[in-house]
Amino acid sequence: MGKIATFFRRVASGSFKRFFRNLNQVHKESGKSRFVLFFDMVYSMFRYGVGYLDYMTFGFAYIGKDKRKTFITMDDNIELVHRLNNRDFYYVFDDKLAFDKRFEKYLRRDFCDLNDGFEAFEAFLSGKDVFFGKQPLSFGGLGVEKFHLSEHPDHQKLYEELIEKKMFLAEEAIVQHPTMNELCDRSINTVRIVTILNDNNEAKFIYALIRVGNGKNDVDNITSGGMYTLLDPDGTISHPLFCDKTVTYYEVHPNNGKVFKGFKVPYFEEAVAMCKEAAFVEPNMRYVGWDVGITPDGPVFVEGNNLPGYDMGQNHRFHDDGCGMKAIFEEAIKG
Repeated sequence: MGKIATFFRRVASGSFKRFFRNLNQVHKESGKSRFVLFFDMVYSMFRYGVGYLDYMTFGFAYIGKDKRKTFITMDDNIELVHRLNNRDFYYVFDDKLAFDKRFEKYLRRDFCDLNDGFEAFEAFLSGKDVFFGKQPLSFGGLGVEKFHLSEHPDHQKLYEELIEKKMFLAEEAIVQHPTMNELCDRSINTVRIVTILNDNNEAKFIYALIRVGNGKNDVDNITSGGMYTLLDPDGTISHPLFCDKTVTYYEVHPNNGKVFKGFKVPYFEEAVAMCKEAAFVEPNMRYVGWDVGITPDGPVFVEGNNLPGYDMGQNHRFHDDGCGMKAIFEEAIKG
């Protein structure tokens, strides 16, 4: 009964247009019959709880049942969150203001709660040329806007504009490491580092992704046209970057021509160490995806996520053996 319910939930939450777009994409890449792929997609929904988006991302068209069982699915991920994270503490990661206050030590930049009034905002602006306004409950790069003070000489009017837009959080802009700017200098190209506090109260590093802006937006989020890839354990890019918006893998940046393969994230080891240390700050949230910016002086937090994505790290183009990450998660949790 559970698999039937999952199937209809996948169908209800999806769209036929995207289903057939993905079907055609897999057909184009694999050369397999659309008819065969269609029924295999439907079968995979029932047998493995994998929707059509994950079918394409995981590369199910290329692997058999033994390897298909190695993947963390959406339902597996939700079960992990329910098991490891206490719902009463979700707000620490759902609310950007709450996150900044709880993890201020790791932000290493100024921020302001506009609910504290105009005078606090005016003090925050002192000495700054640019800052970001954020809706505290926004996600996916939405509800975030960059403000240049040269364009807003009337600070009282700017304050009222932010309040009207529900951007109650003002954050100092991160100065990105010059090496990270080579990937894309318009956005902060964040590293998503996933950690788990295991049953032995040890902080375990699970995997890391890098997200790169497309050069057209001030954010690197996938929903805003950014691209991503899985990083090697030492922070090096070995595989192409994938963009959901264009359904395309890129060996070089489509706008600036930067070659991705061989790029190494500066301060990567320090970033992993920071996330593992921060995992103990709120031990009621044991499974977290940390978004990290890299500055000339080291890693800093951008935000945290209490529902880390399960799909991007399992993209089939990032795993030469065709396997998913279920065993990695299980081993980390057991310690």
